[in-house]
Amino acid sequence: MKLFFATDVHGSEICWKKFINSAKFYEVDTIILGGDMTGKAIIPIIAQGNGKYKVTLLEQESILEGRDAVDKMVATIQNRGYYPYVTTPEEVHELSTIPGRSDALFSQQLLTTIQRWMDYADSRLAGTGIRCYVCPGNDDVIEIDPVIASSKLVRTVEGSVIELDEHHEMVSSGWTNPTPWDTPREESDDALLARLEKVIAMAKDPSSSVFNFHAPPYGSGLDDAPELTKDMRPAYAGRSLVPVGSRSVMAMIEKYSPLLGLHGHIHEGKGTRKYKKTLCINPGSMYEQGILHGAVVELLPRKIGNYVLTTG
Repeated sequence: MKLFFATDVHGSEICWKKFINSAKFYEVDTIILGGDMTGKAIIPIIAQGNGKYKVTLLEQESILEGRDAVDKMVATIQNRGYYPYVTTPEEVHELSTIPGRSDALFSQQLLTTIQRWMDYADSRLAGTGIRCYVCPGNDDVIEIDPVIASSKLVRTVEGSVIELDEHHEMVSSGWTNPTPWDTPREESDDALLARLEKVIAMAKDPSSSVFNFHAPPYGSGLDDAPELTKDMRPAYAGRSLVPVGSRSVMAMIEKYSPLLGLHGHIHEGKGTRKYKKTLCINPGSMYEQGILHGAVVELLPRKIGNYVLTTG
């Protein structure tokens, strides 16, 4: 069997659509999305009167004239992984002054987007026989899980073991070791180790399995990220890289020697690494540019066949 794996789309509409359509393009029968599906911020498009709107995207302020310009900006914002919201100066004031209003709006926009993504997947995958698995990551709130579960053709696989074919199972978890941002699905490496051991125990043969773990193994090179200063800025203009992956993920790879490790989390960590017979892959992420990084992997009985990193 052949699979396509991508990860860290972070709310990018175009990356999600590319992922859903990847099976036909790469001629695979199974598509897998690693963690971090959701976006990080709302971008308000604020009415100014006389058919004009103001928007600030990536520190660049623009004045839009007419609904066509607004609709075009909405698509641009969505493709970059943010949530556009057409509003008024009065509502912007309420959102910034009334406690809880902005958080409620963000949650609403996030869940609405995930529902739209599920509807798109169901319409595109219907009748194709293509299997689609997703595993939310550390940046993804728990509230998206039931929305994904409501999909007819997208299956969420967090904390579970699924059979890919008669020779291979996939063991999945999107939880990670701690980050500086205190994200929804992170925990100490000791707690993560217990979590991973629990799900691996459900596999019949871990050594023939795929470990779909969002966190890359510590020190693998797939986990190299820019070193940060105390105020969370890249040190040395981002030229200094440090390993930030999970020691528990590394321990599980060393202990069970699965055929394949599918990882993400660290966008800069694109590449592959071999540990004995285990091939570990982090396809990386360039979601803000609307580019979907991925990997096509052929699984043969008890070994990996051909594989290639993709950009599209």
